[in-house]
Amino acid sequence: MSAVLKRVLDVVLSLIALVVLSPILSLAAFGVWLSDRSPILYRARLTGRNGRPFTMYKLRTMRVNHGAFQSVITADQDPRVFPFGAWLRRAKVDELPQLINILRGDMSIVGPRPEHPDIVTRHYQPEHRELLDVRPGLTSPGTLYDYAHGDAIVGRSDPERGYVERLLPLRLALDLVYVRRASLAYDAALVARTVRMIAATVLGRRTSEDPPELIQARHLLAAPRPPRPATPEPRDGGTSRRTAAAQL
Repeated sequence: MSAVLKRVLDVVLSLIALVVLSPILSLAAFGVWLSDRSPILYRARLTGRNGRPFTMYKLRTMRVNHGAFQSVITADQDPRVFPFGAWLRRAKVDELPQLINILRGDMSIVGPRPEHPDIVTRHYQPEHRELLDVRPGLTSPGTLYDYAHGDAIVGRSDPERGYVERLLPLRLALDLVYVRRASLAYDAALVARTVRMIAATVLGRRTSEDPPELIQARHLLAAPRPPRPATPEPRDGGTSRRTAAAQL
């Protein structure tokens, strides 16, 4: 796939989407402010193309005062998410500010979902470095799988462990399938699948059907891999983080 053509389409389609969706984005931003009287945007420092960090923008869906629940992972029915924020997350309206990231060249419409630097450092295997050869994206097979199944897989009791051990490996494998098969036709199919899935969820007809990439992703997970060099523990002794995902 031509990188230049993909970039041109990203810019043109993002500009059109910003114009068309600006009324929805404005109303959503006002709703966030009314819900918590706090900053409207959430800024996540994530790992982008070639391993370079960038700031990803989202509409905030959680209270600034998190209270006693301090997990950096968004749990199923997380008490920190205010009611309007929960709807924004279901409808993926909270992702609309990332159109700015696309215009800036940080992201693409379709591409692997970006992760927190801690997760990249501690949990990416050598083959996952392929995901850093392209711009991260708004949607991808891994993103859609997370959207459909993430809450149930991560759970409530230990969301950080649930994410790292049960969701992250398959999510990365699904995005590897995309990167190795990327084409404009594939991108168009993923955008169409994303729109259908969001519409079904908003209308209360959420589907849990498996993505077509799932079989190939599971083959990638089952393939033998060389030993991974040991990674030093972080100084604060914290567990791997899905900081951005706490607002996804």
